[in-house]
Amino acid sequence: MRKRREKARRAITLSLKKNILANYVSQIYVAMIGVVMVPVYISYMGAEAYGLVGFFSMLQASFMLLDLGLTPTVAREAARFEGGSTDDLSYRKLMRAFEIVFAIVGVFGAVVLVGASGFVASRWLKASELPTAEILTSVQLMGVCVALRWMCGLYRGVITGSERLVWLGVFGSVLATLRFVGVLPLFIFVGVTPTLFFSFQFGLAIVELVCLKLYSYQLMPAIKERQTIGWGIKPLKPVLGFSMSVAFTSILWVLVTQTDKILLSAMLPLKEYGYFSLAVLGANAIAMASGPVRGALMPRMTKLTAQGDMPGMELVYHKATQLLSIITIPATLVLAFFAEPVLWMWTGDREIAEIAAPVLMLYAIGNGLSAIASVAYCLQYSHGNLRLHVVETLLFVVLFLPALMLSVGEFGLDGAGYAWAGTMAVFFVFWLPIIHRRFLKSTHFNWLVLDIGPAFVTSFVIAVLAYCVMRWTDWPIERLPIAGIVAGIGLVTLAAGAISTPLGREFVGDQIRMRFGNRLGTSGSVK
Repeated sequence: MRKRREKARRAITLSLKKNILANYVSQIYVAMIGVVMVPVYISYMGAEAYGLVGFFSMLQASFMLLDLGLTPTVAREAARFEGGSTDDLSYRKLMRAFEIVFAIVGVFGAVVLVGASGFVASRWLKASELPTAEILTSVQLMGVCVALRWMCGLYRGVITGSERLVWLGVFGSVLATLRFVGVLPLFIFVGVTPTLFFSFQFGLAIVELVCLKLYSYQLMPAIKERQTIGWGIKPLKPVLGFSMSVAFTSILWVLVTQTDKILLSAMLPLKEYGYFSLAVLGANAIAMASGPVRGALMPRMTKLTAQGDMPGMELVYHKATQLLSIITIPATLVLAFFAEPVLWMWTGDREIAEIAAPVLMLYAIGNGLSAIASVAYCLQYSHGNLRLHVVETLLFVVLFLPALMLSVGEFGLDGAGYAWAGTMAVFFVFWLPIIHRRFLKSTHFNWLVLDIGPAFVTSFVIAVLAYCVMRWTDWPIERLPIAGIVAGIGLVTLAAGAISTPLGREFVGDQIRMRFGNRLGTSGSVK
């Protein structure tokens, strides 16, 4: 019996590794292609037009105010169905009810955004070069495109909850290639205007929605003869409690994470807002690095909790924390210590590097803390109990918004970074112990020291030494040597952090046994 359980857990671990790997390959590709294309966009469109692209990204994130907790609830219910907690007909009725609500909210959101486009174009955004009519059309296209992409969240939730992350990763990579690179022929042969850019994004949003819907329908169970799904929203009633908890915290979290961007979009000239958006995009590499682990972790932990396998769930939780530490801590430290060289290497623009470096450094630190702390949300999510998360988010809003107002007024762009990093540090230190005391048998101290501590200490020492060496010597002028130096520091930091953790040593040991185990077995034991 014990061997059977151990075999099952190994199979679960292998499947989880495959999903995480698929997520990472996709996310790394999407992130890299986005990073590479930003300087190209700026060279073609100019900094002011790129400010519109940054405003578009902010709109997409802010549209989550209308999510009402639906997207994560869809993923959770799909995972519960895979775990055997829901029958076929009830699951299909629930998904149909979700579709109705998503369609209503999506249409409502698009109408509101398009209706507000005149005010945004003429009074909110401060452009000096772009015509108002061009901005108006672009904002209208943004509104419809944002609504379509948000509606894709329903079907992404079905696919994620069903743990078809390999397919989702391949599809996301193909779509990202079209989204970022596919517009270049239009720039070259047709023209370079914001309207053309957002028209192309609108067309891709339609393709994305159709493809995701068709595939998610293939994953849903077939309905037997004489059974009907119906068109009511009554099946949502049993999940409304969980959904409203997610909705409340999601709305507050969107307000927290987007308030700085919303305020600065009105306060700054569009060109400077483009610089700010660039720095925040660079710092978001931390969130992109943690996203694949979190995306694979939530449905797996939910499934194990639904099956009553709490030891297996806790094992997955600790290993995921170590994996996040291995990945996010080195990336955070490299961006924090070498923000200006990274921006110069990326954009080739000294002015952008000098202005945006402090913002990149501070947002990277805040995002790193947030990425590691996100496993605590997965823990609460898997239990279907988000009360502590609701309280946490409320307290975060109460602390962060006043700090943001004061800091931005005092320090400008840098002030937003101070408020973000400082508030994240406070909650990482004081709130996570409360969550672990409620949901984990193991202590918070062990989680902090054994899962996070080794990667942090080794990575921090290497990053500090590299920074001191670079301060004592002159940075190279050319971008390519800088790229090589920063990449080398990042790889050494990553390798050291990985080897210092139990998960990293386990991986190295497995590789050694796989490569040399058979050879040692045939040549005799080593005494």
